[in-house]
Amino acid sequence: MLEDTSFAIHPGGQQKLTSSGYKPVGPLQSYQLAGNVFRGKTDRGELAIVFYRDDIVRIEMNPFGEAQLLHSPAIAAEANQVLYRPEDTGETITLSSQKLSVSIQKQPLLITVMDQNGRILVQETKKGMAYKETKEVICYKNMKEDEHFYGFGEKTGFLDKRGEKMVMWNSDVYAPHNPETDSLYESIPFFTTLSKAGAHGIFFDNTFKTTFDLRSEEDSYSFASEGGAINYYVFAGPTLKQVLEQYTHLTGKSPIPPKWALGYHQSRYSYETEQEVRELVKMFKEKNIPLDVVHLDIHYMDGYRVFTFDPNRFPNPKQLIQDLKAEGIHVVPIVDPGVKEDPEYHIYQQGVREDLFCKYIEGSIYFGEVWPGNSAFPDFTSEKARKWWGDNHQFYSDLGIEGIWNDMNEPAVFNETKTMDLKVMHENDGDPKTHRELHNVYGLLMGKATYEGLKTKLNGKRPFLLTRAGYSGVQRYAAVWTGDNRSFWEHLQMSLPMVMNLGMSGIPFAGPDVGGFAYDSNGELLTRWTQVGALTPFFRNHSAIGFLRQEPWSFGKKYEEVIRKYIQLRYQWLPQLYTLFKEAHDTGVPIMRPLVLEYPEDENTYNLYDQFMIGDNVVVAPILKPSDEYRVVYLPKGDWYDYWTGEKLAGGTRHLIQVPLDTLPIYVLAGTAIAHGPVRMSTEEKETERTVHIYYQAESEYTFKMYEDDGSTFDYENGSFIDYSFTIEQDETSVNISAQKQGNYQPDWERFELKFHGLPENIRVSINGEVLQARKHGLYQINL
Repeated sequence: MLEDTSFAIHPGGQQKLTSSGYKPVGPLQSYQLAGNVFRGKTDRGELAIVFYRDDIVRIEMNPFGEAQLLHSPAIAAEANQVLYRPEDTGETITLSSQKLSVSIQKQPLLITVMDQNGRILVQETKKGMAYKETKEVICYKNMKEDEHFYGFGEKTGFLDKRGEKMVMWNSDVYAPHNPETDSLYESIPFFTTLSKAGAHGIFFDNTFKTTFDLRSEEDSYSFASEGGAINYYVFAGPTLKQVLEQYTHLTGKSPIPPKWALGYHQSRYSYETEQEVRELVKMFKEKNIPLDVVHLDIHYMDGYRVFTFDPNRFPNPKQLIQDLKAEGIHVVPIVDPGVKEDPEYHIYQQGVREDLFCKYIEGSIYFGEVWPGNSAFPDFTSEKARKWWGDNHQFYSDLGIEGIWNDMNEPAVFNETKTMDLKVMHENDGDPKTHRELHNVYGLLMGKATYEGLKTKLNGKRPFLLTRAGYSGVQRYAAVWTGDNRSFWEHLQMSLPMVMNLGMSGIPFAGPDVGGFAYDSNGELLTRWTQVGALTPFFRNHSAIGFLRQEPWSFGKKYEEVIRKYIQLRYQWLPQLYTLFKEAHDTGVPIMRPLVLEYPEDENTYNLYDQFMIGDNVVVAPILKPSDEYRVVYLPKGDWYDYWTGEKLAGGTRHLIQVPLDTLPIYVLAGTAIAHGPVRMSTEEKETERTVHIYYQAESEYTFKMYEDDGSTFDYENGSFIDYSFTIEQDETSVNISAQKQGNYQPDWERFELKFHGLPENIRVSINGEVLQARKHGLYQINL
């Protein structure tokens, strides 16, 4: 294609500078209150404002008619009845809740949102809100010099997105991802802004193709859409964590995953036969490498027909899955949306007969080519189609399968546009819309159908769903992986800010394909990537057909030994990670965090992308370049313990450290604690011991949480859990621990140990007032 050559910058093809073509929406002419909704008329449409909570306000401007106050499937919360009284000065109207105030300048119509202290959160520029006759809309906001921007979902590039221009349009991108690769598989039109004054957030809930421009102007930014209304929510903050809680209140929290989904996943495109899968599992056992999940890519199917197994490649899938479960291993098969056009195929028959496929307005089914050949696509905007799709997962649950992998669900189609014809009409539960409008929510709604369908089939067990495509709210249903990355060091580097910004977008369960999907990996790259993956929320090794295999032993014993060490480390860290998944479920705060989330006052963290935190007290600083055994590590304020050596390092500064191949730099904040369990071959093995590691620091206080439930069912929603809380107070002479617990769940382990690091001699240790006697220096055993 000429666009892929220098012809793309032919001077004759460059457009002349012209005005944007946008027109202002006009002054506010009149307004009224209807219940808890403020409505104002302008020359070109209607403005509506609704407080969802005291700290969340929705603003909708429709330049083409009435503000309908509809919302996308992202929204999981209803608006509360927040009482406010408008103050009209003649020039402005102010609407106030307990935590926010919205000032509406009448002429020209400009909106400013402030917190209860008068701090300006968002303020429109003189351009305000505008539109084109061709239905595009845009909103311009002032941008202060010290503002930094996080979130925006799955985007390449650095952590801080100031200076970027980003398009939200779910896209199948197999070509190598790089800093200018913009639209990927997920569209999350949400971001958080941090400045010295505090944090706030904006969610632009518009499902058309949208653009966020933080590049074109130094002192303003904009968000625009190819259609629909200017419909956005402002979150008051004032901290980054509070913005995440507010956003996930609106779009939903992630469920606690089944424990097996937090173990190590092995995948390849493809393990093509039952025998190959059995040999793979046997090799893991022989090499003493833990494994919880084997993924099956498209070759397991009969002619790539979903809801089938190839009878020749997999003659007895039920027996295979039962045998693997006996070994503690789950099978997760891929399920794509494309349904093969085959009149003898029962899924296709049902879809046609029951009118469940996407169609043109004239009534003909839309067909596109994907793996099975010519295929029809379920209309997931229809409740009827979603239920049908979900019910079909009985096929998998009857085999003993508890997890599904949704791919190609942007939806991807093998044509020039890479997706469905934009003229296709979706039923949209009685409110028909084009694919141009609903493209970005197709993957989200497929995830909803899959997750809810599987949940009804598993008799109380938690399903696991992995998805490539999604929209805001996808965290309610699925984990997200970052798609078709490559076995490049640059892609290992890029994966850290991508996963951190997914976490800052309300999606805590995320990760890249460890080792890289396409291209040939190598021993050093796979080793360094596995070290990172051991502490990434989603931990899967996946590689593509036609490239070198990259199972843990693929590059020789030198690398295999280190890779085994870090897969085992994953299982030691599972108690800590599981508690953090519970925290994410409660608060929306992610497991893998940028340092700025915990240290927002520290300017050194604002664009620190090559380190991350696990929880609030662990810094991880991986090696991200080949043949590199040194790196600079930045440690925030406080003292930090080297996880491996126990050496204590000062915070608030940078350290040059040596990092041999078998080492992943990990640092634990002095005065805090982490929980560890034993190395197990899978999460199905009983956890017989639990150790809480406490890192001594005089004159410190820290509250440490440790959560446990059965790891398998939803019984935790009905009180079947145990939640420990330890307040650890340390001084020069003593360590006093106040322990409390909630819940009645009895874990496999009944006792656990306290292991102190850096504890001086003759320090008295007590828990709930009872002095403990050390079994040996620094090690105490307790019952609770």
